[in-house]
Amino acid sequence: MPEVSLRATTVHYDRTGDGPALLLLHGTAASREQWAPLTAQAAGFTVLAPDFPGSGLTTDDGGPLTVEALAAQAEAVLDHAGFATAHVAGHSLGAVVAAHLAGTRPDRVRKAVLHAAWPVTDTRQDAEFRYWLDLLATGTFARMLPLMAFGPRYWDQATADSNEQLIKTLETVIQPGTDRQVAADRAVDLRPVLGRITAPVLVLGSAHDRIVTADQHRALVAAIPDARAAEIDAGHGAPAELPDEFARLVLDFVSAAP
Repeated sequence: MPEVSLRATTVHYDRTGDGPALLLLHGTAASREQWAPLTAQAAGFTVLAPDFPGSGLTTDDGGPLTVEALAAQAEAVLDHAGFATAHVAGHSLGAVVAAHLAGTRPDRVRKAVLHAAWPVTDTRQDAEFRYWLDLLATGTFARMLPLMAFGPRYWDQATADSNEQLIKTLETVIQPGTDRQVAADRAVDLRPVLGRITAPVLVLGSAHDRIVTADQHRALVAAIPDARAAEIDAGHGAPAELPDEFARLVLDFVSAAP
């Protein structure tokens, strides 16, 4: 697996396929493995999928995480992989990082897909993130995740037994640095950089997202010069809830002619 060092951090990333670069940035508590369903469908792209510190194989000094530092690490992956530019897609924290990269290094980003991103963490969100930290401390975070992440299409077909099995699976995949990533979520403020994004952007919302509101998505669209909106009939965790539909929306946007 390729790796690149930037100051105290050694970033591990997957590299798959051939063609223009598609940089995929995962969400809080996840890892690069979040992108396996999308990568399997991304014919014609070189997919680059790094682990953030606290996830997967990436290692660092264990200090606080910032969106700025995560964006610099994403750019270091592009440099190491030999790409001057890339399409970038992110989910949740990864979408925030993608927006920051697009706003601070517009020459590096061709198109961006921001799923479940938000412009600035408000009081309601901060209360939610504080709650997550409490659940992580008590070992009950996985039990909350299906309630937070999935919409009616999941619950319509779930049973009590199948949901319990999912919770057991989630307990094994929640990343050890989730609390550090949640702390980064609490400090998000993209407002200074959104107007500097020059790439075409798809602001992709989830119809049943309880973390990021429709108003926050509208604020992103209004602040980004070349942005359009789309919605998927899922919860916050759309990449896992509806992986094929999510992959189609991302790949159709980055594949379309300018």
